[in-house]
Amino acid sequence: MNWIPLFVVDGVGLPLDQPVLIFALAMIVFLVGPLLVKRLGQPGIVGIVIFGAIIGPGALGVVEHSDAIELLGEVGLIYLLFTVGLEVDLRGFKEAPENAALFGLMSFFLPFIVGTLATSTLLGLDIWAALLLSAVFASHTLLAYPIVNRFGVTKNRAVTAVFGGILFTDTLALVVLAIVTGAVDEGLSALLFGDVALSLAILFAGVWFLVPPASRLFFQNFSEESYFEFLFVMVGIFAAASLAEVLDLDPILGAFVAGLALNQLIPQGGTLMNRIEFVGNAFFIPFFLLHVGMLVDLGVIFAGVETLQIAALITTIMIVTKGAAAWSVAEIQDYTKHERDVIFGLSTGQAAAALAITLVGFDAGLFSEAILNAVVLLLLITALVSPWMTERAANRLALERDVEDDDDDGRDPNILLPLSHNAELQRRLLELSFVIKGDSSSNPVHVMTVVQPDTSKSTEEQIAGVQGELNELAAEGSAAEVPIETEARVNHNVASGIVQGAVEVQANQIIMGWDATQSFSHRIFGSIIDQVLERTKLPVLISRLGHPINTTRRIFVVVPIGADHHEGFYEAVHLIKRIAANLGAELNVIVVEGASHQFEQLFGLVEEDVGAEFESIDDWGELLPTLEARTEDDDLIIAVSPRRGDVGWHSELEDLPARLADMPPESFITIHPRQGEPEYDRQYLRLK
Repeated sequence: MNWIPLFVVDGVGLPLDQPVLIFALAMIVFLVGPLLVKRLGQPGIVGIVIFGAIIGPGALGVVEHSDAIELLGEVGLIYLLFTVGLEVDLRGFKEAPENAALFGLMSFFLPFIVGTLATSTLLGLDIWAALLLSAVFASHTLLAYPIVNRFGVTKNRAVTAVFGGILFTDTLALVVLAIVTGAVDEGLSALLFGDVALSLAILFAGVWFLVPPASRLFFQNFSEESYFEFLFVMVGIFAAASLAEVLDLDPILGAFVAGLALNQLIPQGGTLMNRIEFVGNAFFIPFFLLHVGMLVDLGVIFAGVETLQIAALITTIMIVTKGAAAWSVAEIQDYTKHERDVIFGLSTGQAAAALAITLVGFDAGLFSEAILNAVVLLLLITALVSPWMTERAANRLALERDVEDDDDDGRDPNILLPLSHNAELQRRLLELSFVIKGDSSSNPVHVMTVVQPDTSKSTEEQIAGVQGELNELAAEGSAAEVPIETEARVNHNVASGIVQGAVEVQANQIIMGWDATQSFSHRIFGSIIDQVLERTKLPVLISRLGHPINTTRRIFVVVPIGADHHEGFYEAVHLIKRIAANLGAELNVIVVEGASHQFEQLFGLVEEDVGAEFESIDDWGELLPTLEARTEDDDLIIAVSPRRGDVGWHSELEDLPARLADMPPESFITIHPRQGEPEYDRQYLRLK
């Protein structure tokens, strides 16, 4: 029952029925709600749910829960589950699947079994409602991820297990949803389990084997219009959701699988990922949260004790069983006390999957309004508890680390990117710089064009033309939320302008593109690049990318014997592992004329946990046939190439770029390591 009667003020009646006015009110809620609750130290999603409850039909009755809001809420729900799948740490799962599996299964089944027994006994729920309600709080959402990220413990073994574990908890919760809704509609039978299993197999196989190759093909051919990439992703999301619906599964399961399928094709920190997050966080997901809030009946909460009793019961069960799961896994895996406390804090967060499953259960008639309201209260409680516990434990975990690193330059490189006038080359180099930076983006990418004076034009005209191109690239950086600083400078010698610019902006890395059209009669890359290599000691990456960097599936690394004695070797290895980690690509290391097991040990000393396969070949004559036989169009070759005369340099490296340019991938990077700073290089070792 509404708390205030309907009335009319200046022709505007309550509840509101003017579409523009309702939309404006929704935008106000999306803006004001999160800002208010964030001042209290809570996640912004809580504010939207609360405001939705206040203005909805269960309280003030300002807005009706109309078909339009329900539609947008459904779309937002599908989008939300897609982002959950997109942010699952598949790389961490691949590296230690047993850790993620142990935590995920323990963290799901302990709350699920205890919850089912308790809710069916103490609340009198039938078996299907009890199973589904238990699946709600058996899953978890990483509400406190920003906290562990701020304390720099995301690479910790226990934290990685939690990130991978969500793959199990949320998938199992959605499978329970599929079985329960099917059983309610058709009754429980062996045929139902067979139908669900077959539908799941078709869904996973169809999405997993169709979406990634189609996405790679699309990204390779339409990368010049980045908003097309976003629209393609939207098509993939809702096509997968529609397939799930056709298979009598819930659409959110299809969206989740689509997120998993696209997980490694959309790297963190890139323009496309930031567009997906921006549109979701600003529009689709807030409409879902508003939709949930408007379903809440505040009168039901305060009219009796039923909602509070249910909320107290499920909250107690969740916290106790999640704590027991964290303790059990910590004992088995020999985690420290602070690692145990961090995974406990992270796993108690509830938002995405919990809200999604609850809403589906409510719409299916399995949950009453009291249960819906109780789950919303559970969300509010965990929004307080999870960040508080995680912050205390993460702070202590950060303090107990054996290796403290005061120099974060390698983790957030200050990149100089000198550009030519090839628009596609510019965009791909910029995407490469975003991949290298990953989520670390406090230091800018310095985009520079050096203009040589032209007697046919005034200097001002030349700079104005170049600056327009640079401004377009700066817009790309804004979309990726990476700071970009642009500069057009005049110098008769382009290489001198680049080297001087690197000094002035205090760059610690230079990335340059190469179009493979330069003469090789006397120089490797042509005059400008070779002069830069001669005049700077900074690490220089020379890149030729024949396909968009985000479509890379495998990276083949060529390491010449002796390169490990170069003073910049460990920094180069860290850079290679960082690229592989941020792309989620397989790493294959080919050692030329050296022992593979020796380089496997050296790679293992370098920070950034990325698995790799190692092999050795006896001489340079085997290198190209090996690469030709094994590489495909969406692979990337990275060669560690010391400068001429440096330790580890070989004459065969002179012709290697030209030969790699003719290889099927047409994508390679040569890394020319830093010179003369062995102390700088040692910061990348796990044990300094």
